[in-house]
Amino acid sequence: MYSLLLSIIYVAFVSLGLPDSLIGAGWPVMHSDLGVPVSFAGFVTMIIAAGTIVSSLASERVTRRFGAGLVTAVSVGMTAVALVGFSLSDQFWMLCLWAIPFGMGAGAVDAALNNYVALHYAARHMTWLHACWGVGASISPFIMSYALTSGLGWSGGYLIVGVIQAVLTAVLLFSLPLWGKVHAVAPAGDGDATADAGEQSDAPGASSRGGHVPLATALRIPGVLLILAAFFAYCGLESTAILWASTYLVDGRGVEVATAAAFASLFVLGITAGRFLAGVVADRIGDKALIRGGFVMVGVGALMLALPLETDVVALAGLVVAGLGSAPIYPAIIHSTPVNFGRRNSQAIIGIQMAAAYTGSTLAPPAFGLLSGALGVEILPYFLAVLVALGLVMSERLNRMAPAGA
Repeated sequence: MYSLLLSIIYVAFVSLGLPDSLIGAGWPVMHSDLGVPVSFAGFVTMIIAAGTIVSSLASERVTRRFGAGLVTAVSVGMTAVALVGFSLSDQFWMLCLWAIPFGMGAGAVDAALNNYVALHYAARHMTWLHACWGVGASISPFIMSYALTSGLGWSGGYLIVGVIQAVLTAVLLFSLPLWGKVHAVAPAGDGDATADAGEQSDAPGASSRGGHVPLATALRIPGVLLILAAFFAYCGLESTAILWASTYLVDGRGVEVATAAAFASLFVLGITAGRFLAGVVADRIGDKALIRGGFVMVGVGALMLALPLETDVVALAGLVVAGLGSAPIYPAIIHSTPVNFGRRNSQAIIGIQMAAAYTGSTLAPPAFGLLSGALGVEILPYFLAVLVALGLVMSERLNRMAPAGA
């Protein structure tokens, strides 16, 4: 049961990554077809992220009531419907409308699935699972590039991914009996892990002995605000790079549209490769070192992206380096949550972390869009560097407070 469910979750993470790079890869064409300025991409992602914030904050109550398996299946189904809606949209307001259910589904599945994996699987699996997300996010720009060059248009790219999500929904629904049969693991260094081990069933209606953890209570736990700020910064830089890398290459460096859509995937390819590599050592070097080293490497990648060289090779390599650095940050933050804050609090705090993450995703891309309208898209590397500094400072402050086992 353990291996079968793990395999299904691996497939789920691949499919969940598919939609995340679509708008960035297709936007250079989409904004022209829809008759809106290039900066309007940020408003679509802002609506999506707002939906994820709402559903993430509600995720603890929903997941305790219905279980992670059912919440995951229904949420993926919502994203499938929304993607088909995107493919049928010929007006900008229609994209905004379908962005609402897409965001609601994405937030619920992120919080439920990440907490389930943090509680039930080792650090290497968390890292490799998020590498599978990178596989999906790396594939989607090529799906969009294929759709654009084959005459299907950007709507065809969305339809292809929507069908894939619908198939995943069916698989998840058939897998529901497995979710309550995998026992939780006790992460090292978590003082209450032993007492709680195995108590959180995934059966509908299940809840831990600690019961619901109110938002205000979770926010008062020492270190929570620091990790929220770090997560805000990381997800802000990741979403900005994914959304704007293609436009940066087209408008800032004169790369062809179809080529830029493919090359923009280098950042996500770096994330994917880095997570597979980080998973090999994750259990040995620990979450702290993964987070610290990741932020430093992203800073190096941003510097390479900013160098004013005639060749684009160094900039393209910078996207890969930034992706490699980004690789372990998200899974390490999530996996360390039960250790840093206790198993009883993990679902509530991961839900809040998802909200902070998508707040960063909400604010950073449109903020960059506005700044690039005034200063030019060439400021992308410097924008990313500011977010790197914020994330590194906040995570290091948390490290000085966190338990030794983190």
